[in-house]
Amino acid sequence: MAADSATEHTEEKANVAKWSLVASFLLAVAKFVAALMSGSLGLLSEAFHSLLDFAATGVTLFAINYADRPADDDHHFGHAKMESVAALIETGMLFAVTGWIVYEAVIRLMFGGHEIELSWWVFAVVISSIAIDWNRSRALQATADKTQSDALAADALHFRADMWSSCAVLAGLGLVALGVAWADSAAALVVAVFVAKAAFGLGKRTLATLLDAAPAGLSAALTEVANGVDGVLSVSQIRARP
Repeated sequence: MAADSATEHTEEKANVAKWSLVASFLLAVAKFVAALMSGSLGLLSEAFHSLLDFAATGVTLFAINYADRPADDDHHFGHAKMESVAALIETGMLFAVTGWIVYEAVIRLMFGGHEIELSWWVFAVVISSIAIDWNRSRALQATADKTQSDALAADALHFRADMWSSCAVLAGLGLVALGVAWADSAAALVVAVFVAKAAFGLGKRTLATLLDAAPAGLSAALTEVANGVDGVLSVSQIRARP
């Protein structure tokens, strides 16, 4: 029965990751085309962000399939931490793209940027991106909560950040349309802040898992439960891990 449940969870995690992978690829292509046609740094930053999503979701999909392998002679506690390793890789990717966005935005703000050509379909791409990120973030988080998947939780957090950064890009493009030329580069910096914040939170959580940090309050809760058992005189040296 337990084996059937584990298999079901593996398939469920893999399916939601596959759909997310397809969405990331399509969004990346659409944003790159729109960015190259319009010259928008904010949109180009989002395009690279979506391309990073595609790579990160691919890593997540691999990690899910690997992490659910049973324990063997070399891995006595199983392979579950591979999901955390995947999340750590995502963290490095997020910080890398943050550095690039900040560099390009500062250069444009200091020395002037490229002329931006806007059309209705550029706005349509960004609005569609926001809707897709909102829906897949909810789907990924629901599956992550159900299956206790660190990798899917990481992707859900990532795509929530994507949604808000896309909102910033949309606002920047709107201001450019009204004649505020620097708004696009400012929007790119806002994207960088969202990406960096997501990277920091994800990295902190992932390192806690990899270092076997005890979940907050769990040791005290276990001590309280144990002390409530008849015959227990004292409790010491509680050991807990995620």
